Amino acid sequence: MNHPNEKAVSQAGVSLWINGRAQVSTSTRVGEVTNPATGEVVRRVSFANAADIDAAVSAASAALPAWRDAPPLRRARVMQKFLAIMQANQKELAQLTSEEHGKTLPDALGSVQRGIEVIEFACGVPHLLKGEYTGNAGTGVDCHTLRQAVGVCAGITPFNFPAMVPLWMFPVSIACGNTFILKPSEKVPSTSMRMAELFKEAGLPDGVFNVVHGDKEAVEAILNHPGVHAVSFVGSTPIAKYIYETCARNGKRVQALGGAKNHAVVLPDADLEFTADALIGAAYGSAGERCMAISAVVAVGAIGDPLVKMLADKAAKIKVGAGDAEGVEMGPLVTMAHRDKVEGYVNIGVAEGAKLVLDGRNKKVPGHEDGFFIGTTLFDQVKSDMKIYKDEIFGPVLVVLRADTLEEAIALVNANPYGNGTAIFTNSGGAARRFEEEIQVGMVGVNVPIPVPMAFYSFGGWKASLFGDLHMHGMEGVKFYTRTKVVTTRWPHADTPTAGLNMPTLG
Repeated sequence: MNHPNEKAVSQAGVSLWINGRAQVSTSTRVGEVTNPATGEVVRRVSFANAADIDAAVSAASAALPAWRDAPPLRRARVMQKFLAIMQANQKELAQLTSEEHGKTLPDALGSVQRGIEVIEFACGVPHLLKGEYTGNAGTGVDCHTLRQAVGVCAGITPFNFPAMVPLWMFPVSIACGNTFILKPSEKVPSTSMRMAELFKEAGLPDGVFNVVHGDKEAVEAILNHPGVHAVSFVGSTPIAKYIYETCARNGKRVQALGGAKNHAVVLPDADLEFTADALIGAAYGSAGERCMAISAVVAVGAIGDPLVKMLADKAAKIKVGAGDAEGVEMGPLVTMAHRDKVEGYVNIGVAEGAKLVLDGRNKKVPGHEDGFFIGTTLFDQVKSDMKIYKDEIFGPVLVVLRADTLEEAIALVNANPYGNGTAIFTNSGGAARRFEEEIQVGMVGVNVPIPVPMAFYSFGGWKASLFGDLHMHGMEGVKFYTRTKVVTTRWPHADTPTAGLNMPTLG
């Protein structure tokens, strides 16, 4: 049942966004959205079923021809208006993100900003849609290429960046002439719904952008729907692999970004204070719930002991509390179940024999006793066969391993099955150059702890951190959301030779 005047997000609940308006799901299933700082249910979200997904695909399919055929500049002008409206509403989006995810307001503002930068990039997509042309490629024959939209695209996004990760996908896809269906995490649904309202305000035609919510039922309906032509995903490695295999089996284009275990290699010549500050932000920012968080430090040689001591001193001073509270540097984890899972890993690390330097278990925040908090946690003397090293913990748990040489550190990083992001801290240009050449990781920082590329470069890892051939946003995003067509042209006249039965040549 449609309710065109209903707000997409209210205290009562979060609806679906299909064909340019808020709609109630035909399913009776709902999920609870909690404020992680208080543990309270703040709203409920409608879970889409197969019929709702079909309605979204139908709306996107109906809107596709006109949007695909619109001049790229016309599409870019809508994107430019969306950019301005998003900038004007950045604080509201950050507040929604902080309320449902738990991250601090400054961190949420920064993540929304990084997403907005992808919209800025998408405003220039008309330039990137230009094809190639060769006149007289053969006698009297010209060749040119067209870069055309793929069709109806879908995005399935995680809880940790309710604005930024969806914005890696849908602005580029839509600017390229596709229509889009977004399935955000059901834990943090409101930011995506608000962006849908703002996109309509910018003049986006109905049906071009749709938002559905839900769990596995909604995801399976997207993956198996014949009307969806491409799927983008960010999440854990097992799910990324499943989505990649399912989409490939169904003939869909797919990019699926998986998990990570991001290493920072610290050489003896690194600036100790600078490095420690950088690692603190990279490990404990957003409570470690970042796919680009540094979760493992490889301390090389004599720098190990002083580095661990400085990390412990700095981590112990981090103020933990509600994300919207003044002066708070680290908020709660997203759910109670996830908080308990992370604490379970701390228990495992202790049992495995790692040295627990800083223990964040049983963290209580006055006035927020029911919040999902865990304090900063630091392990030293971790070995590569320990579970706390091998698994992606996705919380404020930093582990330190020791290595004697740069060669040993590079070998350790390269042996890890993940290859999302990594960093090296050093004052040696030669060591840094060797590291960036030899390391088998998709995104590399040199004295930069979280090497997330700007929007005009592409985001993506290697190995078990990526399933598919193309990364997100940047030119690789444009390539993913378009298909290349080659056109060979001849205009015959009276003296043009007729075609024979032999293989044609262009010479």
